Amino acid sequence: MHTTTTAPVRGQAGTTQRLPVVTLIVLAVIGFILVAMETMPAGLLPVISAGMGIGEGTVGLFISAYALGTVIATVPAITLTRGLRRKPLLLCALLGLIVANSATALSSDLALSLVSRFVAGSFSGIIWGMLAAYGRTISPARYAGLSLAIVSAGAPVGFALGTPLGSWLGTAFDWRWSFGGLTVVALVAGALIALIAPDADGQTGRSRLPVARVFRLPGIAVILAVIFAWMIAHNTIYTYIAPYLRATSTGLSVDVLLFIFGVASIVGIALTGAILDRHPRALLHISVALFVAAALTLWAAHASTPAVVAATVLWGMSFGGASAQLQSALTTTAGADADVANAFLPVAFNLAIFAAGILGAALLTGFDGLVLPVVMIVFGLIALLLTFYGRRSAFQVSRTFKIGARDT
Repeated sequence: MHTTTTAPVRGQAGTTQRLPVVTLIVLAVIGFILVAMETMPAGLLPVISAGMGIGEGTVGLFISAYALGTVIATVPAITLTRGLRRKPLLLCALLGLIVANSATALSSDLALSLVSRFVAGSFSGIIWGMLAAYGRTISPARYAGLSLAIVSAGAPVGFALGTPLGSWLGTAFDWRWSFGGLTVVALVAGALIALIAPDADGQTGRSRLPVARVFRLPGIAVILAVIFAWMIAHNTIYTYIAPYLRATSTGLSVDVLLFIFGVASIVGIALTGAILDRHPRALLHISVALFVAAALTLWAAHASTPAVVAATVLWGMSFGGASAQLQSALTTTAGADADVANAFLPVAFNLAIFAAGILGAALLTGFDGLVLPVVMIVFGLIALLLTFYGRRSAFQVSRTFKIGARDT
């Protein structure tokens, strides 16, 4: 049986009337930092390899170690910290991330670098697990979708600009400046959170479900399956966009196409923020369907430069709001246990990154880059079917978000 407390909770959704826009923007900046920190080594392979005297394949482990830390540490850490107040927890996790990232920037030892990346990934997972619920909790209930859209905007900007900026900085100066730059941005974000962000209470022992039961809540597994399928569909071609472009002979460069994708993703975030509160389920269906349409265009019209550009715009717009939509579904479905439910999101996301890397590499040994939009089509269709399968349990038409007690 589920009940909701009537006593006001500090930071509870709906207890304030004004949207904390500046705080939400800072949370989005933190999301940018997390994405950029994870993906940036991909643009720095040659310079890190030359600087540390190791192979580029070994440098690739910087990304794997970060993802592994996120996968292993996120859910246990969120489970153990559910009773803690949100603002101090965010600041502590951000401090841990800063220390670990600074160690990577200063290290000349491979083992220490990989350990620091693993630790950074662990703190990243904690932050990812609480960003959505924290942003939504400190916002008025009527702006729940908009608050999530603002917080989620950092991720597509990180994908669009984080890796190219880090690559430029590392090439123009030194790769350590790329990591150092993220440390500086994180320090500024942490200072702003400390100064202006409202606090929110953690959960009391009586209101917390065990993590295994949170996973078994109706709809949670379906949402995670959509995340995993959609992320594989996206990451396989995003990671290996260069082989795809070589196979198209369009003459488009990776930097140009990813910039187009990033700008379109930001447009998708804006559209999501405008629609999510009123039509969450229809928005999700349409987003995944348009994503599949973009994949079909990337495959069928690969010889046409205008068609590839148009498909990339559609890809970015349809995928840009994915994080906000799926975090909203997890947060709404889990209710009082939203922090733990959202902790599963970076785990599913990083497992998809890992799987996409292996799948893409395996396919490219026997096929050219045109096989990648086929993967995008197949897993996109799986995600679309899952959104219809979970219409009743996972993707509700409308459901009020509240932080309250849960009787078990």
